[in-house]
Amino acid sequence: MKFRCAVLDDFQNVASTYADWSALGDRVEVVSFTEHVATEDELAATLADFDFVVTLRERVPFPASLLNRLSRLRLLIASGMRNSMIDYAAAKAAGVTVCGTQSSSTPPLELTWALLLGLARGIVQENNALRDGGPWQTTVGADLDGRTLGLLGLGKIGSRVAQVGLAFGMKVTAWSQHLTKERADEVGVELASSKEELLAISDFVSVHLALGDRTRGLIGTPELALLKPTAYLINTSRAAIVDQDALLAALHEGRIAGAGVDVFDVEPLPGDHPMRTAPRLLATPHLGYVSRANYERYYGQAVEDIQAYLAGDPIRVLG
Repeated sequence: MKFRCAVLDDFQNVASTYADWSALGDRVEVVSFTEHVATEDELAATLADFDFVVTLRERVPFPASLLNRLSRLRLLIASGMRNSMIDYAAAKAAGVTVCGTQSSSTPPLELTWALLLGLARGIVQENNALRDGGPWQTTVGADLDGRTLGLLGLGKIGSRVAQVGLAFGMKVTAWSQHLTKERADEVGVELASSKEELLAISDFVSVHLALGDRTRGLIGTPELALLKPTAYLINTSRAAIVDQDALLAALHEGRIAGAGVDVFDVEPLPGDHPMRTAPRLLATPHLGYVSRANYERYYGQAVEDIQAYLAGDPIRVLG
């Protein structure tokens, strides 16, 4: 029997180049989809004839209602080792094995600093002016040395962001609901007494929290009002942690100096979405995980997951 594998959201059409899919031999036909499939009905029709599906990050929901329509699906592979968009119980009930792949914290760490530095030094604005023959020097950069970097979350990524901030000579403080002084001391940063204190004292705030009931909408209008008018907010974590409407209002009204955003309430971002034209915003199309090393890991281990499944001994099983 020949199996069929769908690779979703292969926007750059590079999945075939970052792994040796030929290792699957003639047993599996691999089909990449370079356009996002948005609705459940479209997904059900598109994936009806596939046995395996590789889904990239937490962009495509796999609720019970969809899984129950995919009678041929047997293996669902997620990039990363957790995915909040998959109903694991429903997958198990439908006889679908869910596997993951390893992921590196380095690419999102690096993009966090790309956004922060880009905002602080007006890189995009100055580059555009230079290329367009505009005025020579229109911005005055925000210093990092001696300024306060506030981190919401001090986990795998947040702690590495902290180390870079310290290297820049920044004062780094952190807060999350269960963060302890011992953990803050271990990383070498200050522990803020509350979310409100962290927001009020920080010159740059960066979000590094997992999305859950406690963090959804954690930063809304009241929290944004606590930020200095010269402060910047960076979110490379999950869009729903920051209220998108509240952020747009703060940017349009000039209540904060700017924001760097890599995650959105709808992805891919519709052409008429207000985040595309918001002032004081440096935005990237969810590039936090997009790097050569991560793609090699994602797709290479997806091949391994399929091989293990075909051998009757699935690996990196989730749920």
